[in-house]
Amino acid sequence: MPKERMPDFRMVAKTVTGLEDVLSDELLKLGARDIEKHNRAVSFTGDQGFMYKANMNLRTALRILKPIRTFTVRNEEHLYQEIRKIDWADYLDADGTLAIDTVLSSDLFTHSHFLSQKAKDAVVDQFRDAFGRRPSVDLDRPDLRINLHIHHDTCTVSLDSSGESLHKRGYRDKTNLAPINEVLAAGLVLLSGWDKRSAFIDPMCGSGTILIEAALIASGVPPGYYREEYAFQRWKDFDQDLWNKIYEVGMKRVNENPVKLTGVEISRNVARKAKENIRLAKLEDMIEVHNSAFQDFEAPPGPGVLIMNPPYGERMHQEEDINGFYRSIGDTFKQKYKGYTGWIISSNMEALKNVGLRPSRKIQVFNGPLECRFMRFDMYEGSKKASKMKPEGGE
Repeated sequence: MPKERMPDFRMVAKTVTGLEDVLSDELLKLGARDIEKHNRAVSFTGDQGFMYKANMNLRTALRILKPIRTFTVRNEEHLYQEIRKIDWADYLDADGTLAIDTVLSSDLFTHSHFLSQKAKDAVVDQFRDAFGRRPSVDLDRPDLRINLHIHHDTCTVSLDSSGESLHKRGYRDKTNLAPINEVLAAGLVLLSGWDKRSAFIDPMCGSGTILIEAALIASGVPPGYYREEYAFQRWKDFDQDLWNKIYEVGMKRVNENPVKLTGVEISRNVARKAKENIRLAKLEDMIEVHNSAFQDFEAPPGPGVLIMNPPYGERMHQEEDINGFYRSIGDTFKQKYKGYTGWIISSNMEALKNVGLRPSRKIQVFNGPLECRFMRFDMYEGSKKASKMKPEGGE
């Protein structure tokens, strides 16, 4: 007898501002249906297997939510009553653990933590009345993580299938400096249009996150490869055989890509940390890190893509320091990176003007709470006019 097809359901993949288009493209290539873009999120349709696949393979998703109920909410007491209407025994055992996160975008309420408490009371009171026992709270590793999203007077209750944010890949040394978020780093690489064959350089590589994400993209390694666990693995309906199959298929896409990626880092200590992260990610064969100033490094010949996340100036004492620093970036682009496409992410819009090159593209993204621009600069071989006159595919 043929196996019964699993039912489809709606899901929401959360992301950072500016990566909604990239995430939509990822979902489309992965096989999602009915894709809709929202602010910092993309909704889509798939089955249980696709939910597993999305968690393992999406590079620009922070978490995958499974909505189970939406209702209009008037006040805290009404929220309690509506949450109690959900049969939580379908999702959790009386001796299990739970955690509730609330995201607020509403004038009706002011304290998300209080709403999480109210919702938790509704869940545990339902269990106590039905079984005489109640689940306990575990904020770190619950059996069920519930997400409440309240927008104006609409509350959506979802199950969080990811658990820890998906940007926590599992390859990074926990004692490292705070680097760029892995999801944002992957998004920048995908936005750059890098072909996975030409040279790739991060000349201010810090702890190596952009380089590692680029190498994973080039070799087809799923971002979930290093991760030990997802929240859905603790759900009552978890299908171990299905997950094993999804994992095996994902790993079959890994390829041996001979491309070499180059990192440059001025601090000897930070360069050492980057090399350690690269070792933990098992990518030493693909990535080489040089301890050098960006301005002194002799880049391999283009064509290639350069992505950098320079200092934004918060720690520099004088304005002229940061402006002069960005001027030196532009000068180095012109002198040493002919044939490259250069990309800079920065929250310092004034300093970006000092690069002294006209950007061919500007994309708004957020690095944590900081509103940034991801700017593209084309460094042509010879004159711009001559480059434009080259025939398609010409040398």
